[in-house]
Amino acid sequence: MTEFWDQMNTQFGPAYAESVARDHVSARLNGRTAAQAVEDGVPYKKIWLAICGDFELPPRVR
Repeated sequence: MTEFWDQMNTQFGPAYAESVARDHVSARLNGRTAAQAVEDGVPYKKIWLAICGDFELPPRVR
């Protein structure tokens, strides 16, 4: 969890990271937000990879 939020904050900044986790609906997460996926017990690595794909983050941060 800590590594996930460290990466989110590094890539998006603290304020926008919260918004991405709460508001961005990902098809890669079966139509859930990252926050919903966390609540549903989806592994953080899978959530992070979905966000990386959705936002086309470079391979070095995946």
